[in-house]
Amino acid sequence: MNKNINLQDVFLNQVRKEHVPVTIYLTNGFQLRGMVKGFDNFTVVLDSEGKQQLVYKHAISTVSPMKAVNIIFNENRE
Repeated sequence: MNKNINLQDVFLNQVRKEHVPVTIYLTNGFQLRGMVKGFDNFTVVLDSEGKQQLVYKHAISTVSPMKAVNIIFNENRE
């Protein structure tokens, strides 16, 4: 069975679980810094200085973690 991996979800979930601070660069050049608290198909919830921000993914250019993130791909080969 061929299962597609959604790298975006894997990455965001890992920075969320490991509590890695991120810098989110928006398409207008603005920068947001904080911790990813949650996400769905269209948005990311960022906790920044005690305030929560709902950021639409279509406005995001880059998500840059403050440290390296270990991404593990579970591949079942038959």
